[in-house]
Amino acid sequence: MFRKNRWKTVLAAALATSMASTAFAAGTLRYATIGEPPSLDQHVVTSDLATTIAHHMFEGLYTFDASNAPVPLLAESDRIEDGGKTIVITLRKDVTFHNGEDMTSADVVASLQRWGEHGSRGSLLFANVESVEATGDHEVTIRLKEPFGPWKNLMAFINGGPAIYPASVASGAGKEPIAPEQYIGTGPYRFGEWQPNRHVELVRFDDYDSPSGEPSGYGGARKAEFDALRFIPVPDVGTRVSGLQAGDYDYAENIPGDLFADLDANPDVKTILNGGPIFGLVFLNSKDGPLKENFALRRAIQTALNKTPALQVAIGPEKLWRANGSFQPEGNVWYTDAGTDNFSKGDAAAAKSLAAEAGYNGEPIKFMVSTNYAFHYDTAIVYTKQLAQAGFNIDLQVYDWATLIKKRSQPDQWDLFFTHHGFVPDPILISVMNDNYPGWWATPEKAALKAKFTASSDPAERQKLWSEIQALIYEQVPTMKTGDIYTYNIASPRLEGLGEATLIWPHFWNVSK
Repeated sequence: MFRKNRWKTVLAAALATSMASTAFAAGTLRYATIGEPPSLDQHVVTSDLATTIAHHMFEGLYTFDASNAPVPLLAESDRIEDGGKTIVITLRKDVTFHNGEDMTSADVVASLQRWGEHGSRGSLLFANVESVEATGDHEVTIRLKEPFGPWKNLMAFINGGPAIYPASVASGAGKEPIAPEQYIGTGPYRFGEWQPNRHVELVRFDDYDSPSGEPSGYGGARKAEFDALRFIPVPDVGTRVSGLQAGDYDYAENIPGDLFADLDANPDVKTILNGGPIFGLVFLNSKDGPLKENFALRRAIQTALNKTPALQVAIGPEKLWRANGSFQPEGNVWYTDAGTDNFSKGDAAAAKSLAAEAGYNGEPIKFMVSTNYAFHYDTAIVYTKQLAQAGFNIDLQVYDWATLIKKRSQPDQWDLFFTHHGFVPDPILISVMNDNYPGWWATPEKAALKAKFTASSDPAERQKLWSEIQALIYEQVPTMKTGDIYTYNIASPRLEGLGEATLIWPHFWNVSK
């Protein structure tokens, strides 16, 4: 938490802004949040709530378009040299910080270095970085130890990512979050004030230099239509919903699924799906037990499962789930149907036959699940019944989440366990791609494809390689995806420009009322 005297400084500095924002309250968007963020410092904080606020204020070199492909934001262009080991980034020359200073390569270098050393996700890239240097007033050169294909996706992911701050801020910052008086970015809105337990307010930055191009996702032109964005902590979901219906708020986040049908049918409320779905995963043990290296038995288990009934039971309204076997949703640049014919066969007879051919003799298969996440448990109950119908002897072991986390690190304690995964900007970050993640999938076939996938910087080649990796996942079955699950927010129908879904986090440039 920030010290009280720091808050006094922030509030005193923002007094004029607060008075001005009161004068044009009709031009204020009011967003009901689930609570207060820990900080808005994007380098070191991975809170989605923090990013929802901060990405109006802070920008990176790249961002994502509507298909989740990385596109330039503060960068103008880039080129790859030395077989992928050198990245030369040309910066836009018309960018102004909120303190009135022009952005140069010195600011970018200082920001990248701080992110690489202390950032939540910086080490993912900087473990492979030899140097970052300014090679011109508006040119930055990054030299890598080895080619690293995901570099641009990591730079485009602002959550825990490389937001660009003035060098005067980034150079003196360590691993602790920067203070609110140092919230100086380049975005269409600038920091206004933070009144604890009341609101965080951003105000329009009149000297904003927008990127060019048609808006797409977070890419393209950005225009601040509101005088201010006010993010108000409203922990009680009932208050968020009733407040939006009463006109107290324009937007409210994180609404429960059991309210969806009524709200979706209400003409006075607009429901907006979060475009980056979470997805359930059932991991299979590659290190110990009856599933170790027995890919045929794993495919038999996969064949027994029909994912749709489980989604109906565990999630409910059909608009909130998709029986999608791709590891990314349709419309995403990484979407592929490779292997997905085997996603949800639900064929008990075929599964029983495949299990017999794989040498299965009714040995117990330990399946761990937690009750802390209701959809984990509800899905596991449906799967256990389906597997029993196919002749599998499932030992369902129910734990609290902390115990499951502890046990899943012990190979002799389980054969299957249930978890879920959130959006990531590059498939290399999906947990099944980590050889050390419980499940321990590290076959030679995976290693060969992963090495090519990581080394390539060519988007088309990487998409092709990911398609091959997904096909291998369905062949060797280190994990089984259970389907996509969509959370949702609600908005006033008076808001224009929102679209039907968010990309990852809501954004309010190019939005008006």
